[in-house]
Amino acid sequence: MPERRPFVRLPTDVYPVNYGLCLKPDLIDFTFEGKLEAVVEVTQATTQIVMNCADIDIITASFAPEGGEEINATGFNYQNEDEKVTLSFPSALQKGSGTLKIDFVGELNDKMKGFYRSKYTTAAGDIRYAAVTQFEATDARRAFPCWDEPAIKATFDIALIVPKDRVALSNMNVIDRKPYPEDENLVEVKFATTPIMSTYLVAFVIGEYDYVESQSSDGVTVRVYTPVGKAEQGKFALEVATKTLPFYKDYFSVPYPLPKIDLIAIADFAAGAMENWGLVTYRETALLIDPKNSCSSSRQWVALVVGHELAHQWFGNLVTMEWWTHLWLNEGFASWIEYLCVDHCFPEYDIWTQFVSADYTRALDLDALEINLPIEVNVGHPSEVDEIFDAISYSKGASVIRMLHNYIGDEDFRKGMNAYLLKFQHKNASTEDLWDCLEQASGKPIAAVMGSWTKQMGFPIIVVDQEQQGDDRILKLSQKKFCASGPHNGEDCPSWMVPISVCTSEDPKCTKLNVLLDRPETTITLSGVASDQWIKINPGTVGFYRIQYSSSMLESLLPGVRDLSLQPVDRLGLQNDLFSLSRAGMISTVEVLKLMEAFVNEPNYTVWSDLSCNLGVLSSLLSHTDFHEEIQEFIRDLFTPIGLELGWDSKPGEGHLDALLRGLVLGKLGKAGHKPTLEEARRRFKEHVEGKQVLPADLRSPVYLTVLKHGDSATLDTMLKLHKQADMQEEKNRIERVLGAISAPDLIQKVLNFALSEEVRPQDTVSVIGGVAGSSKQGRKAAWKFVKDNWEELYNRYQGGFLISRLIKVTRKTKEDSFFESHPAPAAERTVQQCCENILLNAAWLKRDADDIHQYLLQRKAPPV
Repeated sequence: MPERRPFVRLPTDVYPVNYGLCLKPDLIDFTFEGKLEAVVEVTQATTQIVMNCADIDIITASFAPEGGEEINATGFNYQNEDEKVTLSFPSALQKGSGTLKIDFVGELNDKMKGFYRSKYTTAAGDIRYAAVTQFEATDARRAFPCWDEPAIKATFDIALIVPKDRVALSNMNVIDRKPYPEDENLVEVKFATTPIMSTYLVAFVIGEYDYVESQSSDGVTVRVYTPVGKAEQGKFALEVATKTLPFYKDYFSVPYPLPKIDLIAIADFAAGAMENWGLVTYRETALLIDPKNSCSSSRQWVALVVGHELAHQWFGNLVTMEWWTHLWLNEGFASWIEYLCVDHCFPEYDIWTQFVSADYTRALDLDALEINLPIEVNVGHPSEVDEIFDAISYSKGASVIRMLHNYIGDEDFRKGMNAYLLKFQHKNASTEDLWDCLEQASGKPIAAVMGSWTKQMGFPIIVVDQEQQGDDRILKLSQKKFCASGPHNGEDCPSWMVPISVCTSEDPKCTKLNVLLDRPETTITLSGVASDQWIKINPGTVGFYRIQYSSSMLESLLPGVRDLSLQPVDRLGLQNDLFSLSRAGMISTVEVLKLMEAFVNEPNYTVWSDLSCNLGVLSSLLSHTDFHEEIQEFIRDLFTPIGLELGWDSKPGEGHLDALLRGLVLGKLGKAGHKPTLEEARRRFKEHVEGKQVLPADLRSPVYLTVLKHGDSATLDTMLKLHKQADMQEEKNRIERVLGAISAPDLIQKVLNFALSEEVRPQDTVSVIGGVAGSSKQGRKAAWKFVKDNWEELYNRYQGGFLISRLIKVTRKTKEDSFFESHPAPAAERTVQQCCENILLNAAWLKRDADDIHQYLLQRKAPPV
């Protein structure tokens, strides 16, 4: 790997105060013309101005000091590697204020970054293009020359020259719209001046859209823009947004500072969504909900993403991180508070339990790897930024903020947040600034505690033992670093400041004791705990650590799983910890299988979802053995009772979580080859395809998956036909994600070729290939070979952005491969190494436990002697 050039931030001798920017995109030739008139401040005399600029050609540039003569630049020196341009002037620009004028041209690229083009089809079937933006982290410089660093804030006056039949949007409201003198088909649209803000949050969209509109209770105009003819599908997001703005205003005690906010669905979009101030952009599937064709999990996803992006309007946009090093705080915070917001809007989602399964356990798994980064990473060159948009920034970030919020308490947390937002509004802040404000509000050692979680990798495993003395329960607690390969036994073991809480069977909902474990081990006494009571560490599964109980303590917790007296989130946490300990070789996998069988009365969707996930990992691990069928049988046995209880059709009075559980269970049974489920799925699929009885949206994924997994080429052709006919992106994605379940080698190849076809949007190719890789041993091999064979095209398509990391993560499953030695992918380097590490861990696990698992699965079925 070549050494990276040392990275240097922009010089500070000239900085922008206001950008006057006029852009004229050409939606036929895919180019744009731009005029920049920036009011700048020269802080010390200089003969050059250094700015960021990428894929832009400057035609002329000049500088006019306030009240002085205009000076033309004599040279433009592009440093393409560094994405900078140096404008040289024949004489020194003197200290003081002035106007920098630049005329330039650029390209509307198809890389989903900068100022780019997005393809859509009109109702009449014509293909057209919209011009849209995605600037985070460092792509504003592809739309106009600028000081493209988050700390260099300025105000923006934006004008767009566009075809008069198109919608033109930007961060602010339109203040003027007039005919463009040189062409009667064009209009010039002017927007109000923005507040002082970072370049990565600037946005504009030019295209054809419909919208629905509402007012939030605090007087902000909210609009959701949808593809033409689909305004109806914007209503759900509109409802969430109008409820959410007042919720945040109240939570932060700071009003939303702009007059309007637009949420808009963009056809080609690499991320899920982007929080541009006042004009939030989304993938269609993260914003649009159709009452008939959207499933419950899509509604929940839309609610979370809307909550996440709107939180950024305060936390990120009003107060911005000083540099990308603090990205984790921006994203971790929004990833935590999106749940708070959804819980406020939809208490029936039980969303905090889902957080534990979706974010917390995912972060623990990734964070246990050797090859890793702490949450807070020193970022130099912006090309390194893509690499930190991962589950560590988002999910571990959100998990430690949840732990912090719990440690401080809601009231002091809000007090500290409010102080932080008021102190730094319209400015930039670092992680430490937030800790200071929270420390002042709570009187607790926040910086010291949090530093141990953000500045070092990994997390501890808390080892617990107990003894009874009269009416007292003595607990021995110790901590050491948890590694996926087993506990860290080296000399220099890192340690954490761990907020620990304890509850007992007397009141499993209520914390009996809180302590801060700030050393390797400690002993605590719980008084008034009878010997027949069980003890649970980390109630609510809030602390970011794993727990290893002594076998007697674990034994006493099992009845709490069976009789459901342990809280759902704690039943989930207990099972997830044990599963992870078995993977690390600290207990036998058989112990986990025994625990899993105790979940036979489990009613909670999220608990089942986590169990299902872990069984999927096990099933995939055992696909290399000759007893793969036995684990399928175990899965069928475990899921059959709940499957029978739920049945296929929703009953009156059921809610969101019942719908999610039914889909999960039927999909699990169908995939594992449960005969009655498979037959019913085929029957309903046939009726659906023939148009006799349309499948409810919540049953589509499990049914599609089941019939494909046990299907032939006719089944695949039918699915591809449904894909072509689908009018809704959600339905297309639903099909794309399950196509990989098909099992014949020639059909697997057909699915992989389909992934790169015109039928699949570029951002969704990854999920088709991932579906193939995740479904079977043959699929994994074929997918990885396909990625290697098509590497050039895939790499160019994503330009080494974060989608390439995702692609590697889902396909790379074999060790013996030197592919990346000759195909470097800098943004995905760490992902590649983590994949190798996971492969080795799985091999060791299989070697260690395969025989025991096999024996257990056989004797489970043996008739009692």
